[in-house]
Amino acid sequence: MVGRRRGFDRDEVLDRITRAFWRDGYQATSVADLTEATGVNPPSLYAAFGDKQALFAEVVTRYQATYGAFTTRALDEEPTARQAVERILTEAAVEYTNPDRPKGCLILSAPDLRHLRDQARQAVEAKIRHDVATGALPAGTDARRLALFVAATVQGMSSLARDGATRAELHDVARTALSAWPAPVP
Repeated sequence: MVGRRRGFDRDEVLDRITRAFWRDGYQATSVADLTEATGVNPPSLYAAFGDKQALFAEVVTRYQATYGAFTTRALDEEPTARQAVERILTEAAVEYTNPDRPKGCLILSAPDLRHLRDQARQAVEAKIRHDVATGALPAGTDARRLALFVAATVQGMSSLARDGATRAELHDVARTALSAWPAPVP
């Protein structure tokens, strides 16, 4: 017996589900909401993705690899922590206000994803520590405190975007936050 072919594009359906969770949150999004957003009936949805929790886990992985990947790229590609943070904040202003998708950040707005937010903060802290160790930042720079400041700024930008802040307003937040960055070592 040959298996039945799915009657939908899995990636397209997963993107619609991602946007539903992103817009409304995990708790507020029901399976009925997901079937309405995708046009896929519950048995087919469960067969393709598993239960709601498994589906959300796949959504988070997809989000990190697509919409939210700009933060990891900035940390990997920029030579200094300041340049990485400047890029993160600048790109967050653009990404969080994109008119073609939900506002803000899925990871920052989901209470159950604290471990991912902690990992992101730790990655920023590691980049800052590297700059202190190589002399790019003053020896007395408190890497943890500065990373917490960056995390608070990014989370605040996401909340502001969800509340309707404009891209220009978020760029202003980014510029103000960067003005608090320690001066590089000459």
